[in-house]
Amino acid sequence: MDDGENLLGSRQATARAVASALLGWYDRERRELPWRAAPGTRPDPYAVWLSEIMLQQTVVKAAIPYYAKFLARWPAAAALARAPREEVMRAWAGLGYYSRARNMHLAARIVADELGGRFPDTIEGLQALPGVGPYTAAAIAAIAFDRPVAVVDGNVERVVARLFAFEEPLPGAKRRLRALAGDLTPDERPGDFAQAMMDLGAGVCTPKRPACGHCPLTGACAGRARGIAALLPYREPRPEKPRRRGNAYFALGGDGAVLLRRRPEKGLLGAMMEVPSSGWSGQETWPDAGTGASPAPFEGDWRRLPGGVRHTFTHFHLELEVWGLRLPAGERPLPEGGGAQWRWVERADLAGEALPSLMRKVVAHALGHLDGRAD
Repeated sequence: MDDGENLLGSRQATARAVASALLGWYDRERRELPWRAAPGTRPDPYAVWLSEIMLQQTVVKAAIPYYAKFLARWPAAAALARAPREEVMRAWAGLGYYSRARNMHLAARIVADELGGRFPDTIEGLQALPGVGPYTAAAIAAIAFDRPVAVVDGNVERVVARLFAFEEPLPGAKRRLRALAGDLTPDERPGDFAQAMMDLGAGVCTPKRPACGHCPLTGACAGRARGIAALLPYREPRPEKPRRRGNAYFALGGDGAVLLRRRPEKGLLGAMMEVPSSGWSGQETWPDAGTGASPAPFEGDWRRLPGGVRHTFTHFHLELEVWGLRLPAGERPLPEGGGAQWRWVERADLAGEALPSLMRKVVAHALGHLDGRAD
């Protein structure tokens, strides 16, 4: 046997030892999550898919109540497919990254109408569904169908980088870390192994101050042996997010109704409801009250409310000036040529509207001033 064969055999033995130790730990310490099947039972692909879509860019704690609400209301793909999209968007409001909800609804229709209610069980088939990218497809394939594929999220990248003392910085290291994770993934219980890696990264091999004394892989961890585990993975400096500005126009009817507008289908916050706002650009200026320069929905005595609203998206920071207008009783004007995307909504019904978090901040800010509750 030559040196290459010895090295290959050593890596395979290490992978088997890591998988055995990690699965044993997982059987004792696994997190109880509502979408996880009980030991010895087959996972429901719909439940796995629903959870993975919600967990894209969202932490577990925030996703759990939404998952419970969706599963209770739409317990199968067919039920979700038949729901009006407006209803789905309202139920999703507050979870963010709203294209996920639109794609989820489309995918449910494809599964229900074209695939006989059955989810694809291959990476290729899953990636053909709207909103399912490489990571999500791998997670569903492994967890729902026990396919031996590497499932690599941020937690897994961290575990693998520390385990192999891998010093190439992210994001450039992603491809090689995925390959190393693939080398570790066993043919038996790959779904449990994927979830074990996630649990280890979330609860033990944490970004700061990893609890190495409680880790089942301590003896195999090259990062710990070299004293650099807590520093890994290295990352390239992130560029500073740009800052954009805009204006929001809050019209309050004399009867308490609020004017809302549906945003365009495509783009940021697509198809969600909003307090009418101007375009958000880095060059936009804030007009002075009373100049008539504001592109408000209709003419009126719009006044700039003190303060403003700040919100951070993935790629930029947003600052909105809020302009308010209180109308006389009985007046509910609509913009000329506005069409069906505009409507007045009773104040008591705002909670049930598909308003994203940013717009709920705008509503709270405006009402605080118009009702005289703000400082």
